[in-house]
Amino acid sequence: MLALRVDKKRLSIKDIPKPDRDDEAVVRVLLSGICNTDLEIARGYAGFKGTIGHEFVGIVEESTDRAMAGRRVVGEINAGCGKCDLCRAGDSRHCASRTVLGIVGRDGAHAEFLQLPAANLFPVPDSIPDEHAVFTEPLAAACGILERVNIKSFDRVAVIGDGKLGLLCAQVVALTGASVVLVGKHSSKLRIAERRGIETSTPKQAAKRKREFDIVVEASGAAAGFGLALELLRPKGQLVLKSTFHGKTELDAARIVVDEVSIVGSRCGRFAPALDLLKKAAVDVDSLISEEYPLSNGVHAMARAGTRGVLKVLLRP
Repeated sequence: MLALRVDKKRLSIKDIPKPDRDDEAVVRVLLSGICNTDLEIARGYAGFKGTIGHEFVGIVEESTDRAMAGRRVVGEINAGCGKCDLCRAGDSRHCASRTVLGIVGRDGAHAEFLQLPAANLFPVPDSIPDEHAVFTEPLAAACGILERVNIKSFDRVAVIGDGKLGLLCAQVVALTGASVVLVGKHSSKLRIAERRGIETSTPKQAAKRKREFDIVVEASGAAAGFGLALELLRPKGQLVLKSTFHGKTELDAARIVVDEVSIVGSRCGRFAPALDLLKKAAVDVDSLISEEYPLSNGVHAMARAGTRGVLKVLLRP
């Protein structure tokens, strides 16, 4: 099968054996999505080698759960050991021995086939097209903010970053009834949020609103977003970190201590709430799709995904 692989920061399309573990489901990939984490992995983040990609929708070809065979599915990317306290409690996202699809110890979704435990797979309602279902994982990550922070309707929330994740985060937070401002540099991307009734701002404009916000979500994918986030937060505010990137962030510890700021990390979210939002068409994902390429053009697609102004790039095996 064909797969988009990374090895020592080099990308290539390779013909590799189809996965064949007897204890896991085999999924034929219908569509996969390139995200910023894929781009960062290609730059060396996480030290991963193998098939990249973790956003997908596909058809189950083989499964230990026979009821799943032939079903159209998306998949939770964290595969736990199944034995630790976290896994037994139904949350493998922080299992110390977990593998992560296309990120840690497990070949990913930019391929013709992938493997995951059957328990990781979620059937996709017929009403959700493939082009929407492929957004389940990043939308779940946006919904994950609500697992980590209790956002109330009277809260003032700023989301920094008008990329794919920032746009999804702003839409999810807006559904709580809270007042949301999306901060970004690209007018075409900001217009996507504006069409959903979300206020937008440039970083220069936002810098004039110091200490105004109760909660700030940092989803810019850049270290500079951290400093702006602290400037916008009121004393005793909450900073939610969504960005993962190759590099280090300088930390103004004094500001955090003096203003008693709470910093919360937020990574993966549950799939059920994301699928529910897609089924209800409660978020706009169509506007986030920029381009689609065949998997065989995956190296070029990755270059396009990293181009300024481009949002979601899809790969079709």
